[in-house]
Amino acid sequence: MSGKVVLLLALVAMVAADRRPRPTYGAPPPPPPPPRPTYGAQQESSEEVAPPVYNFQWEVRDEYSGNRFDHQEDREYDNTKGSYSVQLPDGRLQHVTYHVEGDSGYIAEVNYEGEAQYPESDESREYGYGK
Repeated sequence: MSGKVVLLLALVAMVAADRRPRPTYGAPPPPPPPPRPTYGAQQESSEEVAPPVYNFQWEVRDEYSGNRFDHQEDREYDNTKGSYSVQLPDGRLQHVTYHVEGDSGYIAEVNYEGEAQYPESDESREYGYGK
């Protein structure tokens, strides 16, 4: 009988000793948002932020595939203007000219060069498209 009591007490001691904290996993908290720069004003760290002034231009023309891409942009403070062109899969060339002045938003003018071409395929003939 005393052996059963000792065995029971040993079992209770083992169960009580197994009360380890269980790890909880979760996503880390999001980082705080970065401070919004004020152009030309002193920051808290006493570093001055330069105003955004830049211009760039690039172009890709692949004569073998017929692909054509280009982009140019000029920015001075909150005023931005630029344009880009993209060769579309239907054969047209899309030209986009845009500008942003302060808080006016993105204003774009889109034009197309050429006419869309849709070559006939086996699928279009099979389902009767293009008749």
